Amino acid sequence: MKEPVSSKRDVARELARKYSTMTHDELDLLESILKPMKFRKGETILKSGEICRNIYYIDKGLIRQYYYKYDKEVTEHLGEDHTIFMCIESLFKEEPSQIQVEALEATVVFALPKTDLERVALHNVNIQLLYRKILEESLIISQVHADLVRFETAQNRYKRMCKLMPQVVLRAPLVYIASYLQMTPETLSRVRAMPG
Repeated sequence: MKEPVSSKRDVARELARKYSTMTHDELDLLESILKPMKFRKGETILKSGEICRNIYYIDKGLIRQYYYKYDKEVTEHLGEDHTIFMCIESLFKEEPSQIQVEALEATVVFALPKTDLERVALHNVNIQLLYRKILEESLIISQVHADLVRFETAQNRYKRMCKLMPQVVLRAPLVYIASYLQMTPETLSRVRAMPG
């Protein structure tokens, strides 16, 4: 795989643009803690049993977070270019994660180590704001997914996903989309064949 698509400075600017305005010095601080990482398709980013110590920004690529239930893989989250992911319980409790993260494509991520982020946030209001906004976004994404599978019909789940995550729908294998939407691949095939 080639060098990272974006520089650390580009990613710091993108994070600031998306979550919080920043001074030049704050951008320097944010840039200083970013750690670029590259993963091949199929490579594990975080194994079950490891402690999640980073918030990850996907510069380019596609990931899935999943766990095992009764020996079956269950997809909990699918992340694409320019989005954030983390294993939030493991990150904050500093306990081993039951969630695994895998690259579904060649993927470039920039890790924001939690300890470094908290250290620089202590004296920088805009970095504190960025941290809070990232966590808020993560909680909202989890809530949207929970509500989707709780309240929506199979057809509406798929329609909403197409609206919210069109690139993921085009790029992720159907078996993972079905799992994310908590339906069988056969049900997903039927839903996709329906008009409208």
